[in-house]
Amino acid sequence: MSPRRTGVRTLDSRDLAAVKELLARDPVSSVFVAARVQAYGVESWRLGSPMLGYFRSGELISVCHQGANLVPVEADEEAIDGFVRALTGVRRCSSIVGPVDEALALWDGLSDYWGEPWSAIRELRPSQPMMAISGPPALDACAGVQRIEMCHADAYFDAAVKMYTEEVGVSPIIGGDPGPYRNYVHQVIDTGRAFGVIEDGRVVYKSDIGSAAQGVGQIQGVWLDPAYRGQGLAAPAMAGVVRLAQEEFRTVSLYVNSFNEPARATYRRVGFEEVGEFATVLY
Repeated sequence: MSPRRTGVRTLDSRDLAAVKELLARDPVSSVFVAARVQAYGVESWRLGSPMLGYFRSGELISVCHQGANLVPVEADEEAIDGFVRALTGVRRCSSIVGPVDEALALWDGLSDYWGEPWSAIRELRPSQPMMAISGPPALDACAGVQRIEMCHADAYFDAAVKMYTEEVGVSPIIGGDPGPYRNYVHQVIDTGRAFGVIEDGRVVYKSDIGSAAQGVGQIQGVWLDPAYRGQGLAAPAMAGVVRLAQEEFRTVSLYVNSFNEPARATYRRVGFEEVGEFATVLY
């Protein structure tokens, strides 16, 4: 690409500094892509999939992460149109996720331009408030929250499968083989980013840091055993997770479905504030 060209191309090592500068504009919103770039750079062979960049007069304006999740970052109307044309009619991702205007515009564009491979979806979650907390929790933390260790890996894996199935609507165990998801859960535990409450050898509350970069740790996989719901345990447990996570990260964030008012109220009690809005398209 010539220095003044406008359009889309696959990024490579020459673009790393510009990508990092772009991602730093909104560390909370861009944490998923920033974590990938921090770990692997931007070259396709390291990421395992291409990362597209939209340039205007030679300046990097937006990026689009391709992988299991298709994630636009800082994408305006022109960038969305460029990504739509570059992505082709072959869909390899299982979701589109990102800031609400960008994610929905990308899905609409792909659906209009390429048709059924992109338009036929399993579920649309059009409004997911992004919430963050940078100060101490607003209430006392549950003393039982701890970092999960490998001795509790089996119990944590069981809780993680239940959480995923309840949240996504399908099991994370594909083809009857628990190995890949078990390996993923073990990796999260091994990094010290899995948290939970254990009673009688069972994990009755869990959450973990799914993405971390630029001083932000994004919580995912929040789950409370149904037998313990409605007892006022969720907020103190989350406060405990925040306290542990803030030993490593300045800001702790998460996003939640807008229709899940009990969860949103719980996070507000802990001290989270809404700082943006995401959307997710599930295939």
